[in-house]
Amino acid sequence: MRFWSFFQRCALRATLASLWAVGVSTPVGAAPESPVSSPTAASVTPECQALVRRLPNVTLAQCQQAGLNASAARSVQGRRILLTDVLPTETPQLRVLVLGGMHGDEPSSSSVALHWLHWARDGAFALPQPVHWRFIPALNPDGLLMARPRRTNANGVDLNRNFPTPEWERDAPRYWAQRTGKDPRRWPGKVPLSEPESRYLHKQMQQFKPHLIVSLHAPYGVLDFDGPITPPSRLGRLYLDQVGIYPGSLGHYAGVHKAMPVVTVELASAKTTPREAEMRQMWVDLLRWMSERLMSAPLGR
Repeated sequence: MRFWSFFQRCALRATLASLWAVGVSTPVGAAPESPVSSPTAASVTPECQALVRRLPNVTLAQCQQAGLNASAARSVQGRRILLTDVLPTETPQLRVLVLGGMHGDEPSSSSVALHWLHWARDGAFALPQPVHWRFIPALNPDGLLMARPRRTNANGVDLNRNFPTPEWERDAPRYWAQRTGKDPRRWPGKVPLSEPESRYLHKQMQQFKPHLIVSLHAPYGVLDFDGPITPPSRLGRLYLDQVGIYPGSLGHYAGVHKAMPVVTVELASAKTTPREAEMRQMWVDLLRWMSERLMSAPLGR
């Protein structure tokens, strides 16, 4: 078990406060602190070209500098699922997985993930303890890039109801029929992990073994949490409102069943991102909570 000293905590709070004071004055749409060069047409990947056409408040330069790599996994329609790692120079003490775009009609979640990725890599908002960040900004590329973006993947499955929670075969179909009226936007699929996208995330959880998952969604404007530790009370303007658990959801599977904390960020809008200062405040609040609640807990996995 690792505990931070009182002086380390004070130093962190002072650093975050000073950085936030600078960040508040940054106008919306302004360039980040580190220079972002304009990519040439030849250097722009097809993935970034496709993403930027759909994502609010993300430029080609920002997408290119994210350093997204094509994983071995493919979506139903054959698109590569993109990810990138931000590694510390020291041996990491914590592994954090950040997800966006699980639902294709929530593009703001992918945009915020990319903004956070930049700040994680830039190191301006750094934690004293080394963290290995892994970002998957568009888990459901088919839903995002369809002519009319939709919540489900190309098979019509809600990926956030497709994880193998206990008694899934009984509870997931029953919940879908009785509580949602067989809403096609929330179909859990025929069996758990039936979809390549949910199988990929499940594999990431098994191999990467994150100590924390941050899953970005929209548009309910609240903060949800599942897991065995004290949740954050707020991230920016989003306040904690634990809305319950659902058969097959990531929070139920990872947070409740596997005791792997899941912070679910429900942005206020699916189509537009928060203002830049608000995204910064959410990021700073996340780091502050991690330092106070997560990093002082045993990191056994």
